[in-house]
Amino acid sequence: MLKIIVLLPLVLSLIWVGYLKVNQYSLADGKQGFKYIFIFSSVIALFFTFMYFVTQ
Repeated sequence: MLKIIVLLPLVLSLIWVGYLKVNQYSLADGKQGFKYIFIFSSVIALFFTFMYFVTQ
C-alpha cells in the first residue's frame, strides 16, 4: 500500500508535466496543478491511513 501512496503523486505529476509540455506551457504556469495534485494525494494517503487503523 505504501507503493501506491508514493507512486500516486509521482505518476500524476509526470502526467501533468507531460500535459504542460505538449501544450507548451511552462512549469510555472502549471504550479496550481501541482498544488492540486499534492492536496489530492494527501487526502488519499490520509484516507488509506485512517482505514488501516480502523480495520486493525
